[in-house]
Amino acid sequence: MSDLPLNQPFQAYRSMLARYLPPLLPKVLLMGGLLLLGIGLQLASPQVIRYFIDTAQAGGSRRSLLFAAVLFIAFAVLQQGMSLAARYTSKDVGWAATNRLRADLLLHCLRLDMPFHKQHTPGELIERIDGDVTQLANFLSAFTIRILGDGLLVLGILAVLFFENAWVGLGMLVYTALTLLVLRLIHSLGVSRWSEYRQVQAELFGYLEERITGAEEIRAAGAEPYALRRLYALMRSLLERGRAAFVVGSLTFNLTNLIHVIGYAAGLALGVYLYTRGGATIGTAYLIVHYVGMLSDPLQNIREQAQDLQQAAAGIQRIQALFNQSPQVAGPQPAEARSLPSGPLSVSFRGVSFAYEANDSVLHDVSFEIQPGRVLGILGRTGSGKSTLTRLLFRLYDPTQGSVCLGGIDLREIALPHLRSRVGMVTQDVQLFQASIRENLTFFDAGLTGEHLARVLKELRLWEWVETLPQGLDTPLAGGGQGLSAGEAQLLAFTRVFLRDPGLVILDEASSRLDPVTENLMEQAVDRLFKDRTGVVIAHRLKTVQRADDILILEAGRVVEYGPRLALASDPNSHFYRLLQTGMEEALA
Repeated sequence: MSDLPLNQPFQAYRSMLARYLPPLLPKVLLMGGLLLLGIGLQLASPQVIRYFIDTAQAGGSRRSLLFAAVLFIAFAVLQQGMSLAARYTSKDVGWAATNRLRADLLLHCLRLDMPFHKQHTPGELIERIDGDVTQLANFLSAFTIRILGDGLLVLGILAVLFFENAWVGLGMLVYTALTLLVLRLIHSLGVSRWSEYRQVQAELFGYLEERITGAEEIRAAGAEPYALRRLYALMRSLLERGRAAFVVGSLTFNLTNLIHVIGYAAGLALGVYLYTRGGATIGTAYLIVHYVGMLSDPLQNIREQAQDLQQAAAGIQRIQALFNQSPQVAGPQPAEARSLPSGPLSVSFRGVSFAYEANDSVLHDVSFEIQPGRVLGILGRTGSGKSTLTRLLFRLYDPTQGSVCLGGIDLREIALPHLRSRVGMVTQDVQLFQASIRENLTFFDAGLTGEHLARVLKELRLWEWVETLPQGLDTPLAGGGQGLSAGEAQLLAFTRVFLRDPGLVILDEASSRLDPVTENLMEQAVDRLFKDRTGVVIAHRLKTVQRADDILILEAGRVVEYGPRLALASDPNSHFYRLLQTGMEEALA
């Protein structure tokens, strides 16, 4: 994944604003109105002070002085109220927009192909989706207030200074331009360093996620020292890149402060010069010095935001690079998509070859057919290509050569959501979420009622098991399904598949780790699940394929044997017959 050139984050940022701000237009307009009113009050307050000073020096009435004082206090209170309301609205807009960005980014990642997910760890993607977007949220929420708002305030101050005295206005214009130029130069140095820092941070999160997930294996192998050495190396790299980025940020701070001190001194000198030469009243001289001092806050805010911009620009690069990733497996255009027939589906592999990596084929010219309603048992050693067949059926990958058809239709002609709604699979490893059993069964689909769930569970003869749970369907599960046995987790997976009512059901060694009682319960569920459906069973165990109508034996990605189970079992020359005689578990080990 390549990073974007440094001149592109601003284009990407504008694109994101154009995409995510329009739905929040009322809040954006409110924020803009509050911002303009606040700026107007900030510019008007010094004028009231000048009036107060000049009126007092000229011996004006107490009434006029009291009016000016009350007016100044009112302006100050209103300005602070406007500022608070604008900042609150800005935060609200920033988080609402970036929450939509998070959702879009997560959905985009979920739609990317398996090769992408093989290259990026979950921890790294979490850091990209949450960490980078959070950095952008902080920047977006402050952009209008600090960059746009302070920019408008600077322009307003310069306009007033030009109106008061052209030479003062020109001097402060040069000072402002010099400050912004320095900020821009330092910004160009900082973006690449912050991008490198965020990348190492993502790698560190990915490493921690992998090692924590594999803690049991690491401890069993005594590999803790190795894990820590690699962690130290990543943290060292993070320190070095973070230090380089923060040094640039500190340089921004120091140079801006230096320029501000020089500009303030110049403004003070100009005010004193005009007053001593009679070119301005003392109130006007104060006004000039006050406005020059006012330049400090907005330019300081812009300086601080410039550092956030460095981090945000690095995040934008990485977010945009992630959005630029496109799936290799894409569905047809909606108008061209074909629908699968109802009921059990036929399956056809026609000269299918496949390789995960170039020049490393896993399947070689595989051809077979499954008639609707029949069950195919697939046998083969580990690495023979059995699971790869199921991934092709789900169209997680496309064949390198040949075609895969369901219901007589090439998978590439079927919309992906429709295809995956008509194919169900249960594997050894079931993914369960930290939620109730009901939510784990329905995948948080509120349209599936409790009555429907109960009917399906009773049909699968699993309702009695649910009734033994503390809170029935509302029993909460810990993350990863902790508290359930492997068999209970797979029973939930069977129910998930049954709720979808697919035309093709795949069991990928789903009963390889079950105790006898749970296996008996699952056998009943399998019989019900395969009724009026096409089935594919991948197994090492003899008992698992006894329900199969046909047998397919793979060896090194090639079809060794294919035919009706009973015919192969009675043929002494068949591979399946020899497996039965020698024992499948031993022969396929």
